[in-house]
Amino acid sequence: MSAYIIVTDSNADLVPGFAAENQILELELTYTIDGSTYRCNDPALSRHAFYDMMRAGKMPITAQVNVEEARAQLEEQLKHGNDLLCIMFSSALSGTYNSVRVAAQELEAKYPKRRVVVIDSLAASAGQGMLVARAVDYKEQGLPLEENAARIREDIPHQAHLFTVDDLNHLRRGGRVSAATALVGTMLGIKPVLHVDDEGRLIPTGKVRGRRQSLLALVEGMARQMDRARCGRFAISHGDCIEDAQFVADEVCKRFGLRDYSISYVGPTIGAHSGPGTVALFFYAKQR
Repeated sequence: MSAYIIVTDSNADLVPGFAAENQILELELTYTIDGSTYRCNDPALSRHAFYDMMRAGKMPITAQVNVEEARAQLEEQLKHGNDLLCIMFSSALSGTYNSVRVAAQELEAKYPKRRVVVIDSLAASAGQGMLVARAVDYKEQGLPLEENAARIREDIPHQAHLFTVDDLNHLRRGGRVSAATALVGTMLGIKPVLHVDDEGRLIPTGKVRGRRQSLLALVEGMARQMDRARCGRFAISHGDCIEDAQFVADEVCKRFGLRDYSISYVGPTIGAHSGPGTVALFFYAKQR
């Protein structure tokens, strides 16, 4: 069995240290805020500072990984004799997957003895991160690249994403809700609940009044969808609101008896569109 490396991008919102501990190559997206450009994991601007800038009215602009950058980083691994399993951010939300796919095609022609498998996760944030963690588990079990990839493709339709945002205006700027909906929702304290569908798109599924109810709606959604046979762990990501994220985690643990979970920040290149106060819940379900 040829050695292979797992590749993903910074939108997987991996827990700090996880990529290094598991020899994962993480391609970083970039963003620009207040006139300065940063890589997603740049320590020069903390996650808290980033969200504080958004609260102060500074609006970020994000950029996907381009073909040239993807090619350069992937080729470095191929030169060392590694095959690659790439699990990328949803193609419905970014062009990063396509950049990596094009780069992989070019590199496989240049390195015919090497294999580069590129998977569209149709997932985002810690949902994508959970798929990456599954791939690490499969690799540790001794699965070769192709079998690992097949297992991940089987897992993708079961990787559920539920999330809510605190400020509808961020979704308005991204075209996810109309200006009128954002205005009325803000006035009435309406909070949307959304999910990522089978095509990797953000889709509203409901709305409730008040922050607490929106957080509980995530747990109720999990109760309807979760597959207990698959769901040994869950993940939460948040837009600089750790107390709310922990509240959801505690409710899930209390309701379903689960104890294995992670909490991570929603990174800047997703947070730029969802805003401060976002809370997302990820788990394995019967279907998305």
